[in-house]
Amino acid sequence: MAGTDYDLEIKQLQATMRTIEQVLDIDAMRQEIVDLGEQVGAADLWDDQENATRVTGRLSLLQGQVDRFAELSSRIEDLEALVELGVEEGDADSMAEAERDLVKIKKSVEQLEVRTLLSGEYDVREALITIRAGAGGVDAADFAETLMRMYTRWAEQHKYPVDVFDTSYAEEAGLKSATFAVRAPYAYGTLSVEAGTHRLVRISPFDNQGRRQTSFAAVEVVPVFEQTDAIEVPDEEIRTDVYRSGGPGGQSVNTTDSAVRLTHIPTGIVVSCQNEKSQLQNKASAMVVLKAKLLARKKAEEKAHLDEMRGDVQASWGDQMRNYVLNPYQVVKDLRTSYEVGNPQAVFDGDIDGFLEAGIRWRMGAEKAGAS
Repeated sequence: MAGTDYDLEIKQLQATMRTIEQVLDIDAMRQEIVDLGEQVGAADLWDDQENATRVTGRLSLLQGQVDRFAELSSRIEDLEALVELGVEEGDADSMAEAERDLVKIKKSVEQLEVRTLLSGEYDVREALITIRAGAGGVDAADFAETLMRMYTRWAEQHKYPVDVFDTSYAEEAGLKSATFAVRAPYAYGTLSVEAGTHRLVRISPFDNQGRRQTSFAAVEVVPVFEQTDAIEVPDEEIRTDVYRSGGPGGQSVNTTDSAVRLTHIPTGIVVSCQNEKSQLQNKASAMVVLKAKLLARKKAEEKAHLDEMRGDVQASWGDQMRNYVLNPYQVVKDLRTSYEVGNPQAVFDGDIDGFLEAGIRWRMGAEKAGAS
């Protein structure tokens, strides 16, 4: 950043923060935090479990958002003071530190700015992700496992907890499918842009002739179901099957038949969970996944009906949304946003924030175009 105009950079950051403050309505958030705090302090709060869960969850979410905004504002003020000190005293070390801080702060502000675009009904929710191997045989199964690792690495980098509900291993290598949750506010709104078909092109490590192989994996992202969601699933609509958990290569990792598979008979949706210790826990976790998928299906049907009413015939997402090319050149490119990175390994290691931000901005633009 040779010749950086710190005064201009800081003014731009402050202007962006003012816009974010207005969009998020930080003052209203602070007032709601006060109101919710009074409700949390009530002695009879937990007499109504659903309301208590809603109140405490909302309070935690708002407090986190306000704290994040305040912390970032403070960092900008500290940067401004550091630059003033460095300029006044001609301190090269202070200016070098300011340069490093500026890069980090700009990235944080950009991420917070993108957060303001997540205003959908379920964007604030945690995310439930299902990855399935598609065409491509063992390479597709290996690709599915790579994608799961990519998302879990991304979550680890952001210190977001991950709960794995189910992993179905392929016979030779990789995964047939996997379902896991990313436990963080706005995880659904952020990761929903990853939904679609991912395509990998590489020299197959499973081909003894060293030929180039194209394989596919499908990524599904739905919001995690909450207790306050109005989704009723009658017992007679569900078929429950119990089976033995299996590990990589089909080996038994559990001597009891604790894994559970639920089939929703009216829709044909099938979910399974095998990662808990007991059959009861697995059934409860599987029900969480099933309700999340039914909720997503309900919203998709409502959206399709609205699109039909307004004559919207353009699909929001194509089947194939991103290419991961490892041969004859190396690049990962999103086909919707044209955002690309020339280091696939970094992407597979969880460096996908650029793709997520570009996808969210693209989706916002597409929604505005569709509404006009």
